[in-house]
Amino acid sequence: MAITDIKEYSHLTEADVEALGAELDAIRADIEESRGARDARYIDRTIKLQRSLAIAGRVVLFGSRKRPAWILGTALMGAAKIIENMELGHNVIHGQWDWMNDPEIHSSNWEWDNTCPSSGWKHSHNYVHHKFTNIVGLDSDVGYGILRMTRDQKWSPVYLAQPFYNVLLALLFEWGVALHHLDVESIRRGDYDRAETLRNAKEVGRKIARQVGKDYVVFPALTGPAWKSTLTANITANVIRNLWAYGVIFCGHFPDGAEKFTKEEFEKETKAEWYLRQMLGSANFNAGPVLAFMSGNLCYQIEHHAFPDLPSNRYAEIGVKMRELCDKYDLPYTTGSLPHQYGLTLRTIFKLALPNRFLSASADDAPETASELRFRIRGGMKEVFGVDPATGKRRGLRTALAMIRN
Repeated sequence: MAITDIKEYSHLTEADVEALGAELDAIRADIEESRGARDARYIDRTIKLQRSLAIAGRVVLFGSRKRPAWILGTALMGAAKIIENMELGHNVIHGQWDWMNDPEIHSSNWEWDNTCPSSGWKHSHNYVHHKFTNIVGLDSDVGYGILRMTRDQKWSPVYLAQPFYNVLLALLFEWGVALHHLDVESIRRGDYDRAETLRNAKEVGRKIARQVGKDYVVFPALTGPAWKSTLTANITANVIRNLWAYGVIFCGHFPDGAEKFTKEEFEKETKAEWYLRQMLGSANFNAGPVLAFMSGNLCYQIEHHAFPDLPSNRYAEIGVKMRELCDKYDLPYTTGSLPHQYGLTLRTIFKLALPNRFLSASADDAPETASELRFRIRGGMKEVFGVDPATGKRRGLRTALAMIRN
């Protein structure tokens, strides 16, 4: 089952957790006080780059009946859409740039290039997901209503096809995001507010109509004789964006080490424990500057979940401090290469398509699902943790996990 006691699982005392929370508050305060012209230049240049790529792509697609122009125009449009969704839309809507008081890039005004309205994303993502991160039964991002990503989710025969659902979700990710806002799972259970759902459906419908009209009617029509090839280019660019956004998000939430939690843990949670849950419930992937930029800096998913409204261009700086805290409190800093993290995620998707009786590990001690009971199951491990009297260093979760692996 998922974690019910985060302090026991992390091998930290209540005082340790509160001290960790205070240090994370200090990191937040330091970044907030140091925001300024350098950050403003970063976001302004990003907006100019994204718009330049989009304009160039639209221009090149006037010649899209010729294969080289089609390839170049599609690539430019795909890159523009990725940057808009990842480094601009997602982060602007989080309020990362509200401190600038610039109405153009304020979270209350930005409407992104996606079928899900920004207002809907603010609720389903900013509020529900970031408040209830990886809490089974509260965070609908755990499986997105169609995938079984933890053994806490009861198996049914429909999950046998989840490798296929996963492919569909990757290809149609922006459409999945729109349906996610409608909370299709609640509709299927019959546990929903009819009037509110109808309002949300109308809002999503209007946004879909605008997106379809823009990408599949207006811009192809503007290219005249090249409209068919421009249409296929726009479709392909959207698929490129969907696949990339899906991959980045899944690698940040579902590799081994991105833990799940119970409602019971949440009900008694302090702010410091919320920080700790974000750290243990998220995963990073290794990236250089270009890959980090193209992922919206969500290669730093741990940092993003701890500080979702701080500027994304500061996550690398925060990451150095976060690693130091993980060393200090002997906590894991879950990361790996992008292919490695996605490989772990894909393994979980295929594995949990099967009922538990075909799986080898227990529901408390599996790579994708664990609880504090995993250490009791192993027997006699708890007593070796705490402060090492010889060195004065903490022996915590990272040491415990290493002992299990070894």
